[in-house]
Amino acid sequence: MEHNSTFPIKKNELDMLRDEASGYLKSIQWEQSQRAKNKDKEGKDESILLFLSRANGGGASEITSVSKTILALKKRLLPDSVALPVFLNQTLYAVQEGLTLGIWIKDSFTDASGLSGLAERRSALDANGKREFESKMQTATAFQLFATAYKILHDLKPHASDDLSVMKQKFAGIPEVSFFSPLKGISCCLFYYDKYLSHPEIISSDKDVIDFTVVYFEALIDEINLRKSSLEYTETITDRTYKLENSDFAVSGWENTFSGTAKSVEFNKIQFEQIVGNKDAKHFARRLTERMLSYDFDAQKNPFQELGGFMPVFMGYGIPGTGKSMLIAAIATRLKEHSDNLDIPFLFHPMPDTLISTFQGGSAEKMVEWMKPMQDPTKLIFAPIDDAENNLQERTAQGVSAGVKEVIGVFLRYTEGAYAVNYGNSSIGLFTNLPEMLDKAVISRVQGRFKIDGARTENDFLDQDYIWWKKFQKTMPDFVNMSDPSSYNYLADQGFVKSMGDVLSSIEKPTEERVHEVYDRVEKQFKSNEHMFFASLYKEMQKTFPFFSSRDVRNIQSAISLRLTDFDLEQDWFENPEVYFKKDYETKFNMLQELMKANMKGLNFSEIRRQEVVRYLDNVATIADTDFKRKVDARINQMNIELEAREQFDKR
Repeated sequence: MEHNSTFPIKKNELDMLRDEASGYLKSIQWEQSQRAKNKDKEGKDESILLFLSRANGGGASEITSVSKTILALKKRLLPDSVALPVFLNQTLYAVQEGLTLGIWIKDSFTDASGLSGLAERRSALDANGKREFESKMQTATAFQLFATAYKILHDLKPHASDDLSVMKQKFAGIPEVSFFSPLKGISCCLFYYDKYLSHPEIISSDKDVIDFTVVYFEALIDEINLRKSSLEYTETITDRTYKLENSDFAVSGWENTFSGTAKSVEFNKIQFEQIVGNKDAKHFARRLTERMLSYDFDAQKNPFQELGGFMPVFMGYGIPGTGKSMLIAAIATRLKEHSDNLDIPFLFHPMPDTLISTFQGGSAEKMVEWMKPMQDPTKLIFAPIDDAENNLQERTAQGVSAGVKEVIGVFLRYTEGAYAVNYGNSSIGLFTNLPEMLDKAVISRVQGRFKIDGARTENDFLDQDYIWWKKFQKTMPDFVNMSDPSSYNYLADQGFVKSMGDVLSSIEKPTEERVHEVYDRVEKQFKSNEHMFFASLYKEMQKTFPFFSSRDVRNIQSAISLRLTDFDLEQDWFENPEVYFKKDYETKFNMLQELMKANMKGLNFSEIRRQEVVRYLDNVATIADTDFKRKVDARINQMNIELEAREQFDKR
């Protein structure tokens, strides 16, 4: 489902519903169904279920009060305390806020779904109308309970114990969940919550109250999820997101991920000057940070997206030891420093190593949880996937786990397709030594790519050593008794290049053999400043590499658009943010358009197009051929070892 619109939940509207919520906590009435009473015969933890089923002495409905029960707990657990202990207070407040939010969500659904109109004409409804009314009542109740539970979990989960297994062992499930009407739904839910709280074996410390509340409302969400497929009229739930004012809490349909709990991960601060070589990678990283920082929080879009210069997914690849991890840290450092300077919230959100789960469906769930914060328009998000070949490996390869397939499925769904929301504030970076092992569909989502090739020139190697021995010089000035190079100042080559043209100017012909042959064939028919040249080149490529498709052509187009926006933002803009960064969206967009026009005057479109096409096709071929080459090399190596061994054996 596509969440195409966001609705604010206003704090002042919630204030008007809070009395109703606290009324439910003071007293509700519930009559247990016969089925719930008989549950104790099924055996799971007799004492607790018996306790629940005998809750109202088998008679008619009973009045219960959660707030009274919590006061009784205080007396039992902390008889000497005057004030309500902090965990009890926190829980009571969270449940009240959850109920308040649930009522708001229910009211919103009632209006959006036409239920309020049906309720007004209820006495005059025909059989079909009555059926629709009852059906919408059930959906409203389910959504109200879901939103209530979700908000309670959002508020309490960060304070609960990390390990809830002991509490889950004590918990015997919720005997019944009612969707009959919003009032019945809340009464039933609070009735059993209250019964558990007053059971002497469940709560033995004030911290247990938070832990139990989390376990109970997680179970409620599970129950709702089991039954939600039978609900009707859910379009007005799944097509929108409700976001709580001045908070990171949002309800997006039935999605249950705690986007509010994504916290920025710590990282080592590294400056780009400390990275040797990698001209292409450093240039790309600098452009990425400038583009992300141009995101407009009010308009919730990025002017660079409109200009065609933004990459929601990019890839850096190269042999081991060339600085991938340093580059990730340098991008994060640069984004963090500028964000702090501009008062922008920044989330460094690397993919965790523990994503692949052995449980069926577990990896998909974890992956959704990781991808979900990327849809939060209130912060800048850099989400690197280091050693991407581990979690996004080619699905058709032998022995690939079900977990990897689940992760890739979620990745594809969230990067393109109905789920993919990109405001221009988040970017996912794949970093890998083995791009040829990545899944083809994943690679085709990559809109910007660069080589991480480490030190490449004599000057690079000079600088790599200089960064190392300079430390000795600080502590013992005369220890390094060697002469400096005559014609080079240390680190002079490690700055940024002005534009990608400086990195690519030397690209003449493809370096990969098979691409070179195709290129030469096409060049005999057309010149590279004719449109037919590229059409023919793509067609020929497809013959040689059958997986080359329209999506590759789109990726080439976005690489060329990136080159058109390959200009520096003025240094003055960073020093005085109000000149550009603090301006409104339209102004920023117009300022960038001016820069882009000035930049394009010095560019040759057909030459840029040729460079980017050659670069991309080389890349595709490298990735396609490397796997085969690696196997051949390994085989040759093995044969050489055997030959050498035979010769040595004969000599002996």
